[in-house]
This record gives sequence, C-alpha cells and structure tokens, in this order.
Amino acid sequence: MIKLILLDVDGTLTDGGIYRGNKGEELKKFNVKDGYIIVNSQKVGIDFGIITGRESELVKIRSEELKIKYLYQGISEKTLILEEIMEKTLLKKDEIAYMGDDLNDLNIMKKVGLKGAPQDAVPEVKEVADFVSSKNGGDGAVREFTEFILKKDGIWEKFLKNLK
Repeated sequence: MIKLILLDVDGTLTDGGIYRGNKGEELKKFNVKDGYIIVNSQKVGIDFGIITGRESELVKIRSEELKIKYLYQGISEKTLILEEIMEKTLLKKDEIAYMGDDLNDLNIMKKVGLKGAPQDAVPEVKEVADFVSSKNGGDGAVREFTEFILKKDGIWEKFLKNLK
C-alpha cells in the first residue's frame, strides 16, 4: 500500500514551461485537478512530497496551499532525499510512489515501489514506469496517477466518502 507519493515539478506538476513576465518574474501553470486530488488524498492517509532540481518561490507557495508534507528544492541527486525521507519515516520502498518526466528522475524511480510518468515524459522514463498517464505533465497526470494508486490500494471508495 502506498503511503507517500513523491513528485517532480517541471513537466509533472506543471507543463514544463518556464514563463516570464515583463519584469522577469517566473510563472508556472499548475493544474487544479492535481491539487484537488493531493489535498483530498491526504484525508485518507497518503502524504505527498516534492523533490525538484530547480528552486522557485511559486513551488513553495503551491506546496503550502496543498499542505504538502515534504518540499525539497534545488536537489540534483534526488535519491539522497529519498533515503533521508525513508530514514525519517521508516517507510519501505514499496510504500512510496514517485512521478517524474525526465532523465534526472530515473535514479529515484528505480528505488521506489511504484513509478509513474506523464504521457509526454521522455522515452527512458516511460520505459521504467509502472504507470504512464494518458495526460501530459501539468494537465492532470498527477491526478490520474493518484487515482490509479487509490483504486489499486482499495481506498477509492473511502476517498469518495471523505470528499466535502
């Protein structure tokens, strides 16, 4: 049973684009359906974490809005963070899922129990993924992956009963 879902940001929670405003500020598009499932899955005992190579105030704000338990930014070797989380939580690899889209996600994907990828992930990531979404990153891929986990683990009905 999955107890923790770890996520990449650019290309997974977002469409991978880096948008700039007139004053140079960075903008990202997050999908509200991804946010909805993240918030509501926490009510049935699934924690979430973000491990991303870039640093962004927007990601911090979004993770706070969604009450994401773990946020690690500016991380080049994501497996080190996975090991740290596993040590802190005593979770086993089979209790952790990860969704990513690019080559820098391969190492961590090989060390978790369930691996997901958006439809537009690079071929190497899709090849190792247990689940490939029909949606692109930022277009509901995280929602689809999380729903897959809830149904696979037999807690979809409990999830639906906890909705407000």
